[in-house]
Amino acid sequence: MKKKLEIDPLWCKLCGICVEYCPVKILTIKDYKIIIEDSSKCTSCGLCELRCPDYAIYLSEKNI
Repeated sequence: MKKKLEIDPLWCKLCGICVEYCPVKILTIKDYKIIIEDSSKCTSCGLCELRCPDYAIYLSEKNI
């Protein structure tokens, strides 16, 4: 099942690594925060979660 992508803004330092590694390019930096532009296109691959040095982006246990 597909998991929900979530971002913890308190942990995120806006390094942009998750934006660069997202293979479907749904992440962007806007107004000093990471935005999920279209969560329905997320493949739940986990590359953003794997590469985030601050553990700020993750796939939650809540299925969508």
